[in-house]
Amino acid sequence: MRKSALFLTGLFVLLCLPGICKDKNLDNIQMIFVKGGSFYMGCDDPQYHDVKYANERPLHRVHISSYYVAKYEVTNGMWRAVMGIYPPAYNGVDYANKACDDCPVVKVSWDDAQEFIRRLNEKTGKKYRLPTETEWEYAARGGNYASNSKYPGSNNINEVAWWGKHNGATHPVGTKKPNELSIYDLAGNVSEWCQDWYGEDYYSGTIDANDPKGPATGTQRVVRGGSFFTDDEVSRSVYRSFLPQDTRQWDLGFRLAMDY
Repeated sequence: MRKSALFLTGLFVLLCLPGICKDKNLDNIQMIFVKGGSFYMGCDDPQYHDVKYANERPLHRVHISSYYVAKYEVTNGMWRAVMGIYPPAYNGVDYANKACDDCPVVKVSWDDAQEFIRRLNEKTGKKYRLPTETEWEYAARGGNYASNSKYPGSNNINEVAWWGKHNGATHPVGTKKPNELSIYDLAGNVSEWCQDWYGEDYYSGTIDANDPKGPATGTQRVVRGGSFFTDDEVSRSVYRSFLPQDTRQWDLGFRLAMDY
């Protein structure tokens, strides 16, 4: 019995490397409560009135219910704890941090993220999901604690984001400054899938809307937040992007949300 206990203890220590134990405890994923309210979504800054930023307009008020959003992006360690393996797209590719358990998982499509969430919910009995675009921006702005900073949590991008091609790989989550809600890496590290279909003129139809959830149909899914590869403008809280839902990129991952 003693030998068995020692073996099991040794096995636990072997498995409990930095980042792995944190992610393997799927019943205690760190979720941040975001109290609902009203806020102005979009941008009316004259600096960004070029046609390339037209999808950020009009600046419009929306109303949002309370919800939870993950403190960190989903990591490689968490992915393996749920799926049992690294994403298949990692196979045969030389990538600096693909074995870093505390780094965000990448090369996962929107559909891959949905399958991960389905299995996670099956394992935990909870109802995780992707955040809506409105939830993502509200959380990025800091919710009711918003300071109207340019980037999530700061006007200095280097405080809150791994960004730009000089940071050419993912980094362990939570190593930059969080925003006002103690949420990390919204401005950079990896860009993040949202639940919604993308709509170019979607904002015009959601003025004073309650919990808008994107167009009913579409061909692209919303992607939010900057990454280690993108320019600083993409790290702004209001920047909107989109990709086909089968896209897999080295700077694209996701974070979890949950109803209150």
